[in-house]
Amino acid sequence: MSGYQQNPYSGPQPPPAPQGHGYPVAPPLQPYGQPGGHPGYAMPMQPRNGLGTAGMVCGIIGAVCGLTFVLWFFAFVLGVLAIVFGGVGRSRVTNGEADNRGAATAGIVLGITALVLPLLWFALATTLLRDLGPLSS
Repeated sequence: MSGYQQNPYSGPQPPPAPQGHGYPVAPPLQPYGQPGGHPGYAMPMQPRNGLGTAGMVCGIIGAVCGLTFVLWFFAFVLGVLAIVFGGVGRSRVTNGEADNRGAATAGIVLGITALVLPLLWFALATTLLRDLGPLSS
């Protein structure tokens, strides 16, 4: 045996794969009609569900904040964000870029809920203060 990497059980070995900066180089793409090429079959695009999901999460947190009188400001801000994110998410579903129509719709509905709840709190507080009348004796 004349070499360490020589295999005594087979014929001549193919040359080693080309190396680029210490890493193997990818083989060149095969044109149409040659083995190894798959024309027309591209990797499917991943759905872009991020904004629909973000709208739903903002809507949930905003609606929970809207249930408390103290966190009304967060409910208002998160409600607006939920409506915007849910609307963009719904438009992506319509364009075929996403597949979470339910989450985007839930974001819009919960966003509206998060905007309405603080208004109900203020209406209740105003009514109670008006019914109490002046507190001076």
